[in-house]
Amino acid sequence: MKIYKALSLIVGMLALLLAACEPIEDRQVLTNSFNPDDIELKVVQSTPGGNELSIQMNTPGVAGYWDFVIDRKYSDRVDVIYPIPGTSTFTFHVTTPYLEDGNINHLDFNISKSIDVTITQLDHELPPAYYKLVGDNLEGKTWVFDGVDEAGKLWWYMVAGYNWQEFWWNAGQDAPPSDRYGRMVFDLDGGANYTYYSGPDADPVTGSTWAFNSDFTKLTIKGPAQLLGAYPGSGGGNAGVYQIKEFTADHLLLFVPDAEWATGWIWIFKPAD
Repeated sequence: MKIYKALSLIVGMLALLLAACEPIEDRQVLTNSFNPDDIELKVVQSTPGGNELSIQMNTPGVAGYWDFVIDRKYSDRVDVIYPIPGTSTFTFHVTTPYLEDGNINHLDFNISKSIDVTITQLDHELPPAYYKLVGDNLEGKTWVFDGVDEAGKLWWYMVAGYNWQEFWWNAGQDAPPSDRYGRMVFDLDGGANYTYYSGPDADPVTGSTWAFNSDFTKLTIKGPAQLLGAYPGSGGGNAGVYQIKEFTADHLLLFVPDAEWATGWIWIFKPAD
């Protein structure tokens, strides 16, 4: 009997030892919270063909941002008075990683989905900045430097520090840019189009766009065309983003700080005659 009990005890201990040596199986399986094919996009117009829009991404478990031509916004919903007639394409860029084939090493961060919307009437008035820049009837508007041939007038200059109102050097008088007699055209003809001319008889540089930020304190130009007077060392290397400091239908003052030299540049434009 004692031998039997001892053998039972040994068998039990061996069973416990073998169980302890078995590998622990991780039964947690990584899964996706969404299917790219099932992402639902929707654009709601408050009136048929109107320009008051609610741009929506309605799929749970998805985060990202909307690129709606005139701006970008990190949100699943954007409400906007849209300024461009015709058909525009809005794209939702997904920032939630997608796991391909259940493999943690195959994460896709480049998923996006687009939707088209057609505007047949601008039945809601736009923010005032659009009319100032493009014209009272949104017909397109040409801007030039203000005061190129007026002695002593400030139209392209540097400021001291980051204070845009603290004048330092009149670059327009001492070392004017080569495109000082050029012009810029802003329009909304099928898109927010920006066209640059380096001089009175120069060929146009097309293919660029412009945009305001959400509170209309910045103007951004993207593409091959530059702002008049935008050269390296004069605000040209600031990714085309300019702070709007003064703005009326007849006057536009832009500013870019230069962190490297603790200075800044000013551009002053007026509508072409």
